[in-house]
Amino acid sequence: MTVEHRIIKQLPRLPLEGKIDLTYRCNNHCLHCWLWLGENAPEQKEELSIEEIRRIADEARSMGCRNWSISGGEPMLRPDFLEIFDYLTAKSINYSINTNGTLITPQIARFLTRPGRKMVAIYGATAQVHDHVTRRHGSFNEMLRGIAYLKEAGAGFIMQVIPMRDNFHQYEEMLRFAQSLSPHYRVGVSWLYLSACGSAEMNREILAQRLSPRQVVALDPPDPYEIESQNVKVQDAGCDKKVNDRRPYTQCIAFRRDFHLDPYGGASFCSFIKDPRLRYNLQRGTFKEAWEHFIPALADQDFGGEEYIANCGSCELRKNCNWCGVHGYLEHRRHGAKADYLCEIAQENQVFIDEWRRNHRRYFRFAGITLQIESDRLITDDTFHPKLKQFEISEPGDDRVFIRHNYRLPDIDRMNLKHPVYSRPPWTIYRTDTSWIYVSSSSHRGKVTVHNMAVFSHDYRHATFFRPPSDTSKNTIYPTLTFFPTDQLFLAQLLPQRKACYIHSSGVILNKCGLLFAGHSEAGKSTMVRMLQEKATILCDDRIVVRQWPDGFRIHGTWSHGDVPIVSAKDAPLSAIMFLEQSKDNRLIPMHDRKEITTRLLDFIIKPFVTKEWLQLVLELIDQMVSKCRFYRLQFDKSGKVMELLEQLVNEADPIKVPADRLHNTVGDQD
Repeated sequence: MTVEHRIIKQLPRLPLEGKIDLTYRCNNHCLHCWLWLGENAPEQKEELSIEEIRRIADEARSMGCRNWSISGGEPMLRPDFLEIFDYLTAKSINYSINTNGTLITPQIARFLTRPGRKMVAIYGATAQVHDHVTRRHGSFNEMLRGIAYLKEAGAGFIMQVIPMRDNFHQYEEMLRFAQSLSPHYRVGVSWLYLSACGSAEMNREILAQRLSPRQVVALDPPDPYEIESQNVKVQDAGCDKKVNDRRPYTQCIAFRRDFHLDPYGGASFCSFIKDPRLRYNLQRGTFKEAWEHFIPALADQDFGGEEYIANCGSCELRKNCNWCGVHGYLEHRRHGAKADYLCEIAQENQVFIDEWRRNHRRYFRFAGITLQIESDRLITDDTFHPKLKQFEISEPGDDRVFIRHNYRLPDIDRMNLKHPVYSRPPWTIYRTDTSWIYVSSSSHRGKVTVHNMAVFSHDYRHATFFRPPSDTSKNTIYPTLTFFPTDQLFLAQLLPQRKACYIHSSGVILNKCGLLFAGHSEAGKSTMVRMLQEKATILCDDRIVVRQWPDGFRIHGTWSHGDVPIVSAKDAPLSAIMFLEQSKDNRLIPMHDRKEITTRLLDFIIKPFVTKEWLQLVLELIDQMVSKCRFYRLQFDKSGKVMELLEQLVNEADPIKVPADRLHNTVGDQD
C-alpha cells in the first residue's frame, strides 16, 4: 500500500487561535496572582461588551480563527459569561478555559459538556492551605462544589495544581488529591510572574511565594531533546532564542499563529504583553488592522536596546533560559532588562542538562547518520546489547536524527486519532498534520492492549517511542535502539532521503572492497560469511545498507544480523552486488540486463510503510545503482572454493579512495 502526502513546512500567517481574558477581576485574591482586580473594581466599566466581543470574534473567524482559550481573572465572574462562552465555542473546533471552579453552577456545568479543555485550579490539598492562598474563607469548598456539578453533568475536566512557597509542603499531597478528583491533572507554571501593573505591593507578595531556582527546575526540568532538536513543540511555542539582536520579538511574531485579547480590547501576539505600546485597541479599530499591520510592525522594532545585547542577548545560557522581553518588562518595566531570578533558574537548568547528557544520552553511527538517543531512564553500559557497542560514538556528526525513549504510554483516546492510513495487526498507522503515529497493539476477547507506540515527524528526523513502564525493568537489555522489535521499521524510512536503502543481504570487506550478497532466507547469506570470516571483515549476515556518497556507492554494516552474530560498523566502497544461487558449482556470472537487475534488486529492498515519496526515492536510487555498480549471479557450493572467484573479483576492482575525514569509519588493513 502506498500513501501520497505533502509536507507543508510552514503554515501561512493566519490567526488560528484566539486567547481572551474576559476580566481581570476575581472573587479570590490569591497570594501569587499577577493580574488581580477586586470583584467590583472600577475597571469593570472598561471591559469589552458582549457586542464588541461578538464583532471581534466574527472578524477573527473570517480570517481563520477556529479555536478559543478563555481565561481571566475569573471569567465566570461576568454576568454574561454563558452568552460569551456559547458564542465563542459554538463555532469553534476546540476551546480551553481556566477557572477557579467556585462559580460553576449546574447550568454552566451543562454548557461545559461541550468537548474542550476545562482546567480547574487547586491551591492546596486541604481547605486550610487552599483558602490561605486564595485569601478567601470557603473557596476550597466552593471549588469542590463546582467540581461536583461538572461530574454530575458529565463534563470532563483537568485539575491544575499551582505550586508556590506557602503550599509547597503539600505538593505531593496536592498531586494525589488532584488525581482523586479527576483522572487528568497538570502542574501549572513553576515560577511566578511579577504584577502586570507594576504594583510594588503585589510584587512583594509574589516574590514571597516564588520557589527556589532548584525547586523550579525539579518541578519543570528542561528538555534537552526538545532544545537541541528544535522540536515542533519548541517552534510552536514561538519563544525567541535569538542572540545579539535588539529586536526581541522578531521570531516570536513570525512563528505564532495565535493572538491575545485583554478585557479592554487590547490585542497583541502574547498574553504576557503588558506594555500598552504593544497592544492595539480593538474598541477603536478592526481586527484585520491589528493582525495584518500593527502586530507585524512590532517585529522589527528595537525594544531590547543595548541593555539586551550586553546581558541576555549575549549570554551563553540563553537557550536554556525562560527569559523573554515580556519578562524583562514585568520585572523591571524594560523589555531588554535581565531578570536575576531567571538567571539563577538558567544556571540550574544547565546543571540539569549537563547531568542529562552524561546519564540519559548516547550517540550511535549508522550508515553515516548520527542517531541521538535520549531516555527518561538512566542509560548505562548495560542498557543496550553488546552488538550495538560497535556503533556507539562519543560525539555527534552533522546529520543527526533525534530519538526519545519515553516509559509512559500517552492517553491514545485523548489524541483523537481517526482514519488510519494503514491497519494490519499488530500495526496501525495514523497521519496527522505534523506527525506519523505508529501503534502496536493486540486484541483478546474484544479488549485492545497497546504494547508500544511511536510518534515521528513527517521526515522521520524526530522520533519518540513510548511503552508502558510495567513492560520492562530498569535492568532490561535492549537489542534495538527503539522499542520496536526491529529498528528497520524506522530506519528504512530515513535512508532513501539520504540516497540509501536496506538490502536483504550479507556483506563483507575483502581487500578493502565491499562485497554484497543478496538473498532471501535460506539463500546462503550466513553460509557465505562463515566461509569468508577468516579472510574478510564481516559487516552483517542479513541486512546491509547501500548508500550513494559523492565519491560513489558504499556498503555499511548494520546490527540486524541473522544466524551469524557478527556485526561491524565499518563501511567500504561497493565493488559488486551478487545475487546468491546455491549450486554444485562455483560460478560468477555477470549481469547486464537493466530490467532483470532492477526487478531482482527491488525484490531485496527492505520496505517499511511505503509512501509515494519513499518509493520514488528508492526507484531513483536503484536506477543509479544499476547504472554505476557491477552485478553478478553468484552460484556457489559449500566447499569454500568460491573464495578464489571473490579474490579474483576484488583484485580486478579499482575501489575509489576515501576522503581523509571519513577514514575513521572505513576499514583499513585487515587483521
